[in-house]
Parts: sequence; structure tokens; C-alpha cells
Amino acid sequence: MSATLSSNTTMRADLLNRLAEPQEYDLAVVGGGATGLGVALDAAARGFRVVLIESHDFAKGTSSRATKLLHGGVRYLAQGNISLVREALHERTTLLRNAPHLAQPLAFVMPSYKWWETPFYGAGLTAYDFLAGKAGLGKTEFLSVAETQRLVPRVAPAGLKGGVKYWDGQFDDARLALSIARTAASKGALLVNYCAAKSLTYVDGKISGLECEDTLSGRQFSIRAKCVVNATGVWVDGLREKDGAANPNDGRSPTKPMVAPSQGVHIVVDREFLGGDTALMVPKTQDGRVLFAVPWLGKVILGTTDTPRADLDREPKPFKEELDFILRESARYLTKAPEHSDIRSIWVGLRPLVKSQADDGENTKTISREHTVLVSRSGLVTVTGGKWTTYRAMAEDVLAKCADHQLIDSRPAGATENLRLQGAQGGEVAQSAMAAPQGAHSYGWDYAAVLALEGAQNEIAPGLTEAMVRYAARYEYAIKVEDVLARRCRMLFLDARLAASVAVKVAEILEEETGISSECQEFVALARQYMEIPV
Repeated sequence: MSATLSSNTTMRADLLNRLAEPQEYDLAVVGGGATGLGVALDAAARGFRVVLIESHDFAKGTSSRATKLLHGGVRYLAQGNISLVREALHERTTLLRNAPHLAQPLAFVMPSYKWWETPFYGAGLTAYDFLAGKAGLGKTEFLSVAETQRLVPRVAPAGLKGGVKYWDGQFDDARLALSIARTAASKGALLVNYCAAKSLTYVDGKISGLECEDTLSGRQFSIRAKCVVNATGVWVDGLREKDGAANPNDGRSPTKPMVAPSQGVHIVVDREFLGGDTALMVPKTQDGRVLFAVPWLGKVILGTTDTPRADLDREPKPFKEELDFILRESARYLTKAPEHSDIRSIWVGLRPLVKSQADDGENTKTISREHTVLVSRSGLVTVTGGKWTTYRAMAEDVLAKCADHQLIDSRPAGATENLRLQGAQGGEVAQSAMAAPQGAHSYGWDYAAVLALEGAQNEIAPGLTEAMVRYAARYEYAIKVEDVLARRCRMLFLDARLAASVAVKVAEILEEETGISSECQEFVALARQYMEIPV
């Protein structure tokens, strides 16, 4: 059991009582995805008084719907952006070191079906190795046909010329978000999920805090804070518009949207479609997109797409043409073509692609790592864009911007550089490959605490015990069935039908632990959506 665990229970009544206490925070963060959690952790690690609220569950949105890859920035190499590549490589190394139970190296194979592909892509990836230096995870190798088939047993053999093997990272995004949240709490931050920001408060035209609401009970809270950070991902424009409306100024243009959402679709099939623990990557499909087949938690993820989307649905659905693309292209590179009947789960994430800003109090540039930090005239700090790999560096940029605008004190960066995250704080963690089915290894050092709870030997489904559900309620902020089966355990993303079948049992345990409705029927309906084939 980790040293900080016993004092960090997450029972909701306790969290709300703390939220009701009258005090002024240095930093109030709105949004409990990768970016907001990263900011909360960094600020708390520097000794700031921090509160974070999230309208749904932590990582409910984009941050639980990644392709599960930690990119070292190889795409930037082709653009000649060496500084971005170095930074991404550094952050990848840092994350692999600080959360080894949730983030690990992964080998990829790019199969070649044209004579020039192996030397062309191999040369670029060899340069990537050189640039990575000590941050490299493994040497790029040029593969023969036989070696390619050994690493990816189900790769299509017809016309295969060989391949290139390279290394990057993969992770469990939702559990990493939870680990960051719990680490921030261990540093003194208060984090509350299912608590929505309703409005901002002002003194003399400058933000002084916000009003929020417990979405489960309707209870209202007022938060006083020197600085408010809007880290709500694709939804950042909602709070920005409230800020603009609350501070009208003659002749000033209305708040311009920052985000142009784009959705990425993933489908999950059984491990047999790939046949091994090495990922497959096609750098250029027939229509110019990238295709991944990634082994993850006992299944294989196929994806992804990049489709503009005007709406901001919390549970976006895939378009028929997106599913057709993934299945069609997978059929070209795998010996057995996945069909609709083979799909275990379909899930969609919205990416916050950032529009250029002409004027919003500060004509800020898009900072490196493809994210933007914007400070309004009233002092609202908004951050969006970016990617999981660089969440820690993004947080440092946000706090630097806050300090530049004298919203918080300037304190040295680097507090999270060597900070091991929850589950990895007991020393070296016995690793199990991320391709292995989910289970004890997802908890790292905290698994001893899980085993100590009632029901540790009672399995609800493979990889999920009664004790894990109790642990989720007591120590991992879980309230609803969806919290457990989508994000504490990744069953909804791996096998939606199985997740629906165990929902009632999970609900019984959760409600026994929390005394709050776990919304079982709502989850079953959601699981059906993850099984639904678009027509």
C-alpha cells in the first residue's frame, strides 16, 4: 500500500464539506481531463492552494478516448520542427518513468508493400533514433518478410516486401488521469467530480472566483480564487463566452471561438486479429490517412479517423463512412478482415483543434506542443489543444502564463519532473505488458490495498473483482456504474456487451458504498450505443 493512500479517501460527503469551507484558493481549475489535472498537480506540487472541479467524471471526455499511444513526436520530424521532437521525446521518457504501471514502451511495425517503403520510412525513423539519443526506447530495425510476419503474425502476406520496426509508448489514459488526480490530492489539492461551473465572479472587472453546483444533489458552492483556469477541452468556449458576456466593453468584438472539434473513431476487436503484442502502423492509407492496430489490455484497437464535427456531444457517435474506412483499410493489411460482428466496442473522442485568434484581450501565439494558452481581459486563463504525451509540459506553460500576468506568484518549475504518480510511489513496479488483460497490474503498488478489501476473491468478470469496485468508490472518486466500467476498469471500451452484463452487480456494490444512485440503466443504454453499428 502506498504511503499516502490511507489519508486520501474520496468519499463524496467529505469532498463537498471541504468545498464548502470558506477560503481563497490560489488556483481554481475547471476541467478534469489530462490538461486540467496536470495543471492541478503541478500547482499543488509547488505549494499552491488548488481546487479543481469537473462537471462529469474525470477524463469523461477526450482524455479517456485516445488511441492509447504516447507519441515521441515523430510526425514533427518530417516538418523539420526539431525542438518539438526533442520536447515530446523528453516528456515521453518522463511519463514512462513516473507511471511505469500505466505507461510502457511499445514496438510498432510498418509493413512494406512497395519496394521503396522500407528504405524511405526506415531512414526517417533512424534519424528519429539519432535525435532521441538516450530518450530512445529501442533501435529502429529493417525487417525481412519473415521477420515482419513473426512480429505481426496476422499481417497480410500478399505482396509483402518486409517492414520497419520502431518504438514509441502506450498507456491507459483514463487510469493515468485518475493517478494524476490522486497524486494532486496527496499534495493537498481538492478535486471534485460531478461539480459544474455555473458562472464566474468578479471584483472590479477581474475574476475573483466562480459559482458551481453539485450535479448530483443541486447543492450550490462559491469558490474564491486568485486565478481561474479554463481547461475544459473542446468545451472551453462555453466558459469563455460567459466571461465575455459578463464583461462587455464598448467597441470590443464578441468572444471568438477557439476550438474547431474533430472526432476520432476507434473500434475494438479480439487479439486474434493481430496475433501478437507488436502494434501495426500504416503511415499512409489509400486516402492518405494513418491506420493503427494496437494491442491493448487483451484486445486490439483499430483506428483512427479525423472528421470535423460541429456539435459537442458528450457521447458522439461514429459516422458510417468512418467505420467503413477502418474496416476497409484493416482488411487490406490483416489476413482476417474484421467484420461488424467482430466488433466488441466502438468509441469516439473529440479533439480540440485550435483556431487562430485575432483578438481576445491578448493576441497569444500557439505555444509549442500544439496547444494554446489565452488570458482574457478579466484574467480568465484558458488552455486547450495539445496531446496526452505533453500534459506535464503544458501545465508548466499554463502556470508560467499565470505568473506572467501576476495572477499567482512565480515559483520554480520542475516540481513534477521526477514526481512518481499514484501507484508508482512505492519504488519499482512489477510490470505486466499493456497488451495483457486488465487486472492487478493496473494498480501498481496500490494493489495491496485492493486485496485488503471485502470481495477481493470474488470475480465479477475477468479482471474485475468486488474489491476493485469498493476501492473505486472509496479511493478513486467513483460514483456511477459508468465511472467504474468505463474508466476505473476499461471494460466498456474493450467489450461493451460484457460491461452491460455486469452493470447490475457493480451498481449494487457502488450504492452500498456511496448511498448514491449509480445510474445503472443509463449505463446499460450507453453500452448499447458502444455496440451500435451506424447505418
